[in-house]
Amino acid sequence: MLKREDGSLRRLIEADLDIVLTWRNADPIRSVMYNDHIITPSEHKQWFARLEESSSSVHLIFELKGRPVGTVYYSDIDRMNRKCFWGFYLGEEGLPSATGLLMGILGMGYAFGTLQMHKLCGETFSFNRRGNAFFKKLGFRQEGLFREHILKNGVYEDVILYALLEDEWKTALAHIEGRFLS
Repeated sequence: MLKREDGSLRRLIEADLDIVLTWRNADPIRSVMYNDHIITPSEHKQWFARLEESSSSVHLIFELKGRPVGTVYYSDIDRMNRKCFWGFYLGEEGLPSATGLLMGILGMGYAFGTLQMHKLCGETFSFNRRGNAFFKKLGFRQEGLFREHILKNGVYEDVILYALLEDEWKTALAHIEGRFLS
């Protein structure tokens, strides 16, 4: 069983770009992203340059026992209203059970602690069963549905909107840690 201290988050740096590009272009990840074309190294470097200039987004690397295995990112950071969107994915396969939950716990802790958000929002395709189950397991509530929102493979797909408030996070944390982490 994983322990909380087995995982950590750190800022994405230029040295991480190759591995993140490999993860992002992998079929399982690309298939559940809005933009699902194969990203070129040049596009990836341009994205990183924009990211370094942005005050409304933060990208982190999730490490398991010191090894990079995924990413957690925040966008549309609204400091006045203390809300933002987040996304995440594990790029490595064959990871221990509950690795994703550990990443989620640390990611929510960063949002509500370091970023001092009041509300954390997320979204996923309705067809993304794992993504939807993950949000629910973390204590998020469905707040909306964008019908036929994104054109993907010639079909307009629905997007489900989720959110978690800061006080709900504390309850969710106790439940998750008690059941899934040692």
